[in-house]
Amino acid sequence: MRLQVRGRNMEVTDALRDYVEKRLGKLKKYLEVISDVQVVLAVEGDSHRVEVTIPLGGVILRGEEVTADMYASIDLVVEKLEKQIERYKGRLLRRYEKGASEARAAGQKEEEEAPRVVRTKRFAIKPMTVDEAIMQMNLLGHSFFVFSNAETNEVNVLYRRRDGNYGLIEPEY
Repeated sequence: MRLQVRGRNMEVTDALRDYVEKRLGKLKKYLEVISDVQVVLAVEGDSHRVEVTIPLGGVILRGEEVTADMYASIDLVVEKLEKQIERYKGRLLRRYEKGASEARAAGQKEEEEAPRVVRTKRFAIKPMTVDEAIMQMNLLGHSFFVFSNAETNEVNVLYRRRDGNYGLIEPEY
């Protein structure tokens, strides 16, 4: 497992790096295919934020926690990632079992159904600037907004972050 630990507004000490390695090393027993892990440790006033991103072949596991203590934030984010891994493995197992059960007994319905798309929404995409998209999103009262960026001519997603600021998702080809 290749671990990248970065600090934002702080110096990452050897003790902190070792603690992160030790705690995230536990995840290896749940999922052996973990190769890269990116960790960002940040201090913002009295808050200690830990962000962990683990790419897994088409799926990204991500956890973020904020507490008054960096070590507590690390512990909480590891717990959150363990739960995500269990859900991910459960989904894989259900998919495998579903394929096997369909081969054995075609037409039998499973007791537990997987989540499915229950609504499809279509809308016209009007080219607009990011500022216009922010205004439109706020007028609609939504937490995200899909629009065609007039500057890049690509579809972008604008979203409201927990800190009250905005995030912009742009496609990368």
